Amino acid sequence: MDVNYDTILYMSMQNQPHSPFVKKSPWRLYIGTLVLVLLAFWAGSSMADRSNLTNPLNVFEGSVLNKKTISNDVDFKLFWEVWNTLKRDYVDQNKLTEKKLFYGALSGLVGATDDPYSVFMNPEEAREFEEDLSGTFDGIGAEIGFRDDVLTIIAPLEGMPAIKAGVRTGDKIYAIDGENAQDLSVEEAVKKIRGPKGTSVKLTLVREGSREPIDISIVRDTVIVKSIKTTFDESNGLFTIKISNFNNDTDSLFNQAVSEALIKKPRGIILDLRNNPGGYLDTAVLVASEWVKEGSIVTEEFGDGRRIEHVSRGTARLASIPTVVLVNEGSASASEIVAGALKDYGLAKLVGEKTFGKGSVQVLRQLEDGSVVKITTAKWLTPKGSYIHELGIEPEIAIEMSFEDYQANRDPQNDEAKKILTR
Repeated sequence: MDVNYDTILYMSMQNQPHSPFVKKSPWRLYIGTLVLVLLAFWAGSSMADRSNLTNPLNVFEGSVLNKKTISNDVDFKLFWEVWNTLKRDYVDQNKLTEKKLFYGALSGLVGATDDPYSVFMNPEEAREFEEDLSGTFDGIGAEIGFRDDVLTIIAPLEGMPAIKAGVRTGDKIYAIDGENAQDLSVEEAVKKIRGPKGTSVKLTLVREGSREPIDISIVRDTVIVKSIKTTFDESNGLFTIKISNFNNDTDSLFNQAVSEALIKKPRGIILDLRNNPGGYLDTAVLVASEWVKEGSIVTEEFGDGRRIEHVSRGTARLASIPTVVLVNEGSASASEIVAGALKDYGLAKLVGEKTFGKGSVQVLRQLEDGSVVKITTAKWLTPKGSYIHELGIEPEIAIEMSFEDYQANRDPQNDEAKKILTR
């Protein structure tokens, strides 16, 4: 989700940085290893209750967890010993519920992957994530993720509180409401940044080129985001499609945008993917297919070496219209799939800055209690076989947006796109 506003996206967000880049498919119950562990936790808890959790018994004997499925150097008695110790000795027992311990254990289990895009979400966090994908929530309107192991603003969304307050792509989050944020996960940071409409949050940011941290107070608001915005400039005949993310509404809105473009018969198209943290794989394939007539759009490569090729749907209604794609370091995951495909096939020229570099795929798996596991299942490659994870995609024409450009509301990247398409 790479997703996901105020989240990894899709955060995602979700991408983000970045957003979670996810496959749009029905959520499936359980995940192999979690089935084993959850069954073991259930059995262990039941047996431990009968013994008052006083004896660290080996409650994991049996067919679910045995020496055939668990390596010899793993002793699950240690789990209950730690559980018992916390229940017996932790100073603030009022805050230490068994459910909190249980969800914390599952979070740690997924966290053992050392993969920032694989996370366990309890029911509340899963609900917030679903809100992100629907495009409506209360917050500041910014995608956050990790870059160089530091919480970073991946993409402040246009017209939202964060960008209005002066937050910029690439800002490092040093503190949230005065609390050090360096040891927070993305999910923990999102929880602190989000809040009811009308309330404020203060971010302490480290910005490249600034000697001192910057404090920015942001008033939260309801963030309602349509993922696509179109404009037609009659003076030069250029049609712009701005895609801010690849979420639940993108398929239908993009189809409308294509229909509108065909009616306008533009001289050229500017596809603006800047600060787009990503989203659904299926949607990225759908979008790229409006330029790519046939062939691979993206290839998934799994840990065992298997590959799944996602090919064009063959619509290609925009293939004959000259196109420029705008990208920057906030372009991640699904937006990189589209940009990479159009670049590899020579169907568009990329203008702007090197993209974020999120070349992995996550799958969402829903558990019985409403919890969700978002787990990285594959890496992806462009049609020419390039693996862009942590590398990004270089534009053919590199143009940076300076701080002065932002302040003066100038857009040299868009200006260059116009020049290319009107020569």
